[in-house]
Amino acid sequence: MFRKILIANRSEIAVRVIRACREMDIRSVAVYSEADRESLHVRLADEAVCIGPGPAAGSYLSFDAILSAARATSAEAVHPGYGFLAENADFCQACRDAGLRFIGPAPAAIRRLGFKSEARDLAREAGVPIVPGSPGLLGEDFMAEAAKVGFPVMVKAAAGGGGKGLRLVRNPKDLEAQVRMAKAEAKAAFKDDSIYLEKYIEHPRHVEIQVAADGVGGIVAFPERDCTVQRRHQKLIEESPSPAVTPEIRERMQDAARALARAAGYDNVGTVEFLLDTDGSFYFMEVNTRLQVEHPVTELVTGLDLVNVQIRLAAGEELPFGQDRASEIRVHSIEHRINAEDPAHSFAPSPGLIGRVELPGGPGVRVDTHIYAGYTVPSYYDSLIAKLIVAAPDREQAIARGVRALGEFAIEGVKTTIPFHREVLTHRLFREGKFDTKFIDAMKEKKEMHPVP
Repeated sequence: MFRKILIANRSEIAVRVIRACREMDIRSVAVYSEADRESLHVRLADEAVCIGPGPAAGSYLSFDAILSAARATSAEAVHPGYGFLAENADFCQACRDAGLRFIGPAPAAIRRLGFKSEARDLAREAGVPIVPGSPGLLGEDFMAEAAKVGFPVMVKAAAGGGGKGLRLVRNPKDLEAQVRMAKAEAKAAFKDDSIYLEKYIEHPRHVEIQVAADGVGGIVAFPERDCTVQRRHQKLIEESPSPAVTPEIRERMQDAARALARAAGYDNVGTVEFLLDTDGSFYFMEVNTRLQVEHPVTELVTGLDLVNVQIRLAAGEELPFGQDRASEIRVHSIEHRINAEDPAHSFAPSPGLIGRVELPGGPGVRVDTHIYAGYTVPSYYDSLIAKLIVAAPDREQAIARGVRALGEFAIEGVKTTIPFHREVLTHRLFREGKFDTKFIDAMKEKKEMHPVP
């Protein structure tokens, strides 16, 4: 087992990994930018190294700065968290070249699964259902390809994620302009303007399957997480089990996720994401080759520690449990992403000095955060400042527990999405479990949304 791990990240995920290390008797090294000097992860780690200025390009995205910190502190492994360099195959390879263990999959798997068009091809070869679309990257014949797929279509960046380089096209006359805009956005975001087409699913749910693989044949898939409640393709609320997934659909999704992981030669922890149609059909969407923001949902549902599993797998251990244990559903869990944003003004970022902080507690309530009274939320990074995760015997009780916990949750000094989450939990269609990915748009525009079958 490792003696010392460097966490190449910040905020609540760095705190989460530091706590797992402490429980495993592993020393932790935090890295931080000048803007994060007072962050909680810096205080909690056994050692901390400043790696550059506030902008991520000069700190959290700097290979040289992170690897220099690892060498200076004699770290043996690097945990990338999520975001930043977590899915960067070149960084993974750089860690290996420097004699460091990267706590995640091998570079080849990151490359193959991270490039969406290649991941689709691999899914097709593995027998995993995929959304009908262009057979490969889109060339100059995009109008003919779109006609084959059938409108409406989604124009998608091949190297994309987070809603970047993504366009819905309902009318053929709009296709050329939308292709041009998607390519420009993809080029700016990912330095790669490759795109492809997919058939647009009208009323989908976004459902994902967490997997873990040990590299020697052991692969397990966990119960699904429903990530349908999202805004501009950014997840806001996640829950497990999904109110739309039957035991039969769950088993088929788990089989598909394991098949894809096996075909990719995957090792460590990752997530296979699907679109679920109203008729129970599901289609492969993408793979996140890292720990997810919403991993605590699976931890509470199963009673397993996924960060502990990650570290053990990276150290060369085999999976400590089989599929039967991984499939256990012990509670219903819901996660709320609390962002420093103003829901009343189009969710505009709200950085600044935090005053009073009151965290909720009680049975079945977990808060993952890096903030405290007197902490300044920087303007350089993602606006996520806390995650509230609740667990209860069933969905109805989990919703009631979430309403109670959100009522206790107080953060002063910056605007947050806490009131928005309370509004979601009290919405009739959310309580009934009858919603799709357009739910938040309908809420925001005060439209009456038709129940999803």
